[in-house]
This record gives sequence, C-alpha cells and structure tokens, in this order.
Amino acid sequence: MAETTAAMVVPTFNDVLAARERISHYLQPTALNRYPGLDALVGTETWVKHENHQPICAFKVRGGINLVSQLSDDERRRGVVTASTGNHGQSIAYAARLFGVRAIVCVPEGANPVKVSSIRGLDAEIVTHGVDFDEARVHAERLAEEHGYRYIHSGNEPHLIAGVGTQALEMLERQPDLEVIIVPIGGGSGAAGTCIVAKSINPKIEVIGVQSAEAPAAYKSWKERRLVEDRMGTIAEGLATRTAFELPQRILWEMLDDFVVVPDAEIRTAVRLMIETTRNLTEPAGAAPLAAALQLKDRLKGKRLALILSGSNITTTQLRDLLAS
Repeated sequence: MAETTAAMVVPTFNDVLAARERISHYLQPTALNRYPGLDALVGTETWVKHENHQPICAFKVRGGINLVSQLSDDERRRGVVTASTGNHGQSIAYAARLFGVRAIVCVPEGANPVKVSSIRGLDAEIVTHGVDFDEARVHAERLAEEHGYRYIHSGNEPHLIAGVGTQALEMLERQPDLEVIIVPIGGGSGAAGTCIVAKSINPKIEVIGVQSAEAPAAYKSWKERRLVEDRMGTIAEGLATRTAFELPQRILWEMLDDFVVVPDAEIRTAVRLMIETTRNLTEPAGAAPLAAALQLKDRLKGKRLALILSGSNITTTQLRDLLAS
C-alpha cells in the first residue's frame, strides 16, 4: 500500500518568503550560471542552479534548516529521527547540529558512503536498516513511536517544501524571464516547492519534473492522480523511492506542467556531459534534468531554460563507473 497521511497544510508562496528569511542567516544564495558548451548541447539558452554549492552539496539543506529552526522546545528536547538515502539525512543532521538537537538518521544497507560519512560527521546517529529507502523509512517511524522522537518525513513536511522552494525564488529573482524549469523528483519536495514559487511569480513558467525510469513511482502517481508503488532499481539515490508521498503529489497534481522519465543509461551520460560542459561535479539525480532536457530538445528550442543541479554527493567509485560507461 502506498503511504497516505492525515490532512496537511499545503505551503504557500508566503511560507517560502518566510523560509528565505529564516535560512538567510545560515546559507548564502547559490549561483545560477550559464555555459556556452551547455547552450550548444541543449540547443537553447540554458541556466544551471548550483545547489551542489551548498554546505552539504545538496539543495535539501534549505528545508532542513527551515524545519528544525521551528521545532518547539519539547521537540528539541526529544530529538528527531528521519530516514534517508543520504541528502535529506545530511540536511537534517546539518540543521540539528546548528540548533543543538539530537538527530537519528536511518539509512538503508549499501547507502552512499560519502553521504553516510557526512551525516556521521555532522554528529547525527546512523541506524542502518533495510534494503532500500522505504524499509529504512518504516524503521524510522517505528523508532519515533517507541522513543518519542519527532519524526521528520522526507516529503510530507510543509516546512521542508517551503524551505527548498527558496531555490526557485533565487532563480527567478536573478533571471525573471526564465520560461522552463526542469527539476529532479524523488520524494517530490523540491519540485513541489519550485511549482509553488514559479506559479506564484509567473503562471506561464513551465515546470517539468524528471524521474528515473528505473524508479517511476512518483511519475506514475502523478499520471494516475493517486499514490502508487513501483519498482526501485535506479543508480540515482536522490530519485530512489518505491512509493510516492501525499503532500508533494497534491501540489504536483495541481501545478506541475509535465513529468518525464529517463532511463538510467541516459542519466549516466548526463553526468559526464554536465561535468564536461560546466566543470561541476554532479550526482546522478543532479544530472537527471539535463537528461530530460536532451530528451525534450526539440520542444525546448528557443526557450530560456533552467536546470536544477540538485546535488554532487557522488563517490569516487560511482564517478569512475559513470565516466567509464
């Protein structure tokens, strides 16, 4: 059964503005850059939002700081628990250390060691459980019930969505004439936040989500307008979920213009191409928007495009494998 959750408040554009004020004390705006080689490759004016330049090398830190900064005194005393394939866990660990909160992060067996090492280095406790993210998530929920921790869901949290929505706010303040934004989708918080901002500033902006064909649960949920589960076999940890999440999907059903899936083989190629054209390191999820742009090349021609490079937490082993292929 795909997970459903009690009614949650859908964050608004004003919530994103408030989140920006909160996180501005701890994070600098990230770069939005354009590269001649990338323009030539995609065939149109292409900007890259460099969330790989964040302190944890991933966009999710925005949401973590926005959420943890608003915990009650009681929640801070109890501590927090979450599940992650890596970047969300880093986000919560980073924010928890900022605000002196105990954090426990459940990760699946075989989780990216670069991300796990970072989580541990940020003073969070690591609990390894399950073969994939969804098994780790169920375990985190169980720990919260047993020990009274504040459970932080990676998708069904309005404060996370408002926080990560600030990436789109920065983009459109810098380049208000953007016409298309392509954003990777795993749990969907980044895409949901981007939709809220883009549609509030200019409803004509087209927001396109991208997911791996090897982990299409969010894509199928968006197409069918109901939460579904599906297989999870992608190399891209940031896109690796077996089930869709209610709150992001509710926002995407209303606001997302299009959703494409790309095979892992094309994501592999996009990692190499992103490194070659921008000289920036990217993890597979961060390169997925480029893979989607290449798939949609004819449709995007002549439009001002932005790709969200969501993160660069990749191991040297993964990088060697991707470049070799």
